[in-house]
Amino acid sequence: MREFFKYLFASMLGFFLSIVILFFICFIIIAAAISSVDDDKTVSVDTNSVLYLNLDQAITERTPKNPFGNLPIVGGEEKDGIGLNDLLKSIQRAKNDDNVKCIYLNVSSPNAGFATMREVRNALIDFKKSHKKILAYSEVYTQGAYYIASAADKVYLNPEGALEFKGFSSELTFFKGTLEKVGVEMQVIRVGNYKSAVEPFILDKMSDYNRKQVTAYVGGLYNTFLTDISQTRDIQKDSLYSIADNYKIRAPKDALGFKMIDGLKYKDEILEELKALSGKTKKQAISSVSINDYAKNNSSTGSGKDKVAVIYANGEITGGEGSDNQIGSERISRAIRKARLDDDIKAIVLRVNSPGGSALASDVIWREIVLAKKEKPVIASFGDVAASGGYYIGCAADSIFVQPNTITGSIGVFGIIPNFQNLMTNKLGITFDGVKTGKYADIMATNRPMTAGERFIIQNELNRIYSGFVSRVADGRKKSKAYIDSIGGGHVWIGTDAVQIGLADRIGSFNDAIKAAAKKAKIKEYRVVEYPDVIDPLKSLLEESTDKIKTYYTKQELGDNYILYQQMKKVMASSGIQARMPFEAIIK
Repeated sequence: MREFFKYLFASMLGFFLSIVILFFICFIIIAAAISSVDDDKTVSVDTNSVLYLNLDQAITERTPKNPFGNLPIVGGEEKDGIGLNDLLKSIQRAKNDDNVKCIYLNVSSPNAGFATMREVRNALIDFKKSHKKILAYSEVYTQGAYYIASAADKVYLNPEGALEFKGFSSELTFFKGTLEKVGVEMQVIRVGNYKSAVEPFILDKMSDYNRKQVTAYVGGLYNTFLTDISQTRDIQKDSLYSIADNYKIRAPKDALGFKMIDGLKYKDEILEELKALSGKTKKQAISSVSINDYAKNNSSTGSGKDKVAVIYANGEITGGEGSDNQIGSERISRAIRKARLDDDIKAIVLRVNSPGGSALASDVIWREIVLAKKEKPVIASFGDVAASGGYYIGCAADSIFVQPNTITGSIGVFGIIPNFQNLMTNKLGITFDGVKTGKYADIMATNRPMTAGERFIIQNELNRIYSGFVSRVADGRKKSKAYIDSIGGGHVWIGTDAVQIGLADRIGSFNDAIKAAAKKAKIKEYRVVEYPDVIDPLKSLLEESTDKIKTYYTKQELGDNYILYQQMKKVMASSGIQARMPFEAIIK
């Protein structure tokens, strides 16, 4: 009888848990459906409104359809994300919108790369041509936040706040010591002395080659940073360098004394100034609209039958379908093919923001770009990073646009094969045995060291792929293979240098690339269409919700160390030969 009740209660508990889980899934689906409906609604903008730009949110390539936005358990930091496409379009529209009288910019720590921040910054500078004002205020400005805020007409800081201005530093994390302690050997094969993605697993500090390129990369970013701030704040670049180098901004009054800001004010004083800018009396409430809501009123850009297709290639490159944040070779190549075969599409812009990934998947996408270029103009626009495989997929374009602080190049390949023998056998007591029909039947095995013959075979394969990579770039850039090899070898270049050495054609924004594509296609009236379609969040809800929950709680648990977990996970999940950016530097 006791066993009977034991199984009865166990069955009841299982049934109860099933009901709870089912309820939870239904709740998410209903919430997602409601959120999706709400996202389709247009937003009314009152007269004399202030456009509120909260840029302490993820700025992605395209605004994500996130039905989990209001559910903190799975929404996390993505709930307030906005796409660069909508952000730029909204600022441009506000420039000519009579209902928008000014912009209130609030930013403390933007979640975006430097090239993306420059796109936003330049859009704000263009907005000022309307003679409408931009007011920036924050209690704390990180360097990235100040970079954007410095484009405003007035930059204010809380009297007890902080402005970070100290120069850039780059920090790389090395795992060699940890791997040795647990008994894991990373067996590395690569082509290119600068292809340093493997260094964290085999060294305990940067190689001389990597130090050289990281120094140039960080220096290039910093140069653009200081130059842009100098122009909008009317402070000599040398003075800015001295202020940062000597850490002169140590208190809010220092920022005011060096003219980095226009005043020290509290939030109530900012609100009063916004009232005056928007034509309100002191007793009237401010009419405001957030950039996220304002973006809901964005419509298709341009008019006419002719179209320019923008194809977004965002994230790491892999085979298969991928996602909105991962470049799947099947999904992206299908989008390129669709644009190529559509007679109404007269030109294509490939928007790349990728550190690279699978060499094979990169080649699949490259092939579709080559075919498309035979039919119509193809312009590449590189965002924060278009390195290694990210450069591979765009090198065949008719023209390549970069920002001065875009990270690109990294023409090289590598492979990593972990050897777990020491961990398994000597530390865990696990041994392996088996049979094989050929000497290389178990090539790439991870439970033993590589043989000399295996290393020879894999190295030759990498050499072949690298030679093909160099040939693709040489053909696309109309250079000799010898020249491309001399600037390749995994070397990373900043946008300005990439233009000088011929890896890119010109410094220009995302919109500049679109205009150039239309001009090359000889069309004046056109619409901009976007490919591939944003993935329906409800369609992938059940398969992704578990990953979102896991990611959320992992971030909560690990905090700043989450990036270390990501790096290890990324390497262990990589398969095949990789064309990937040689490092992930954290700029501080």
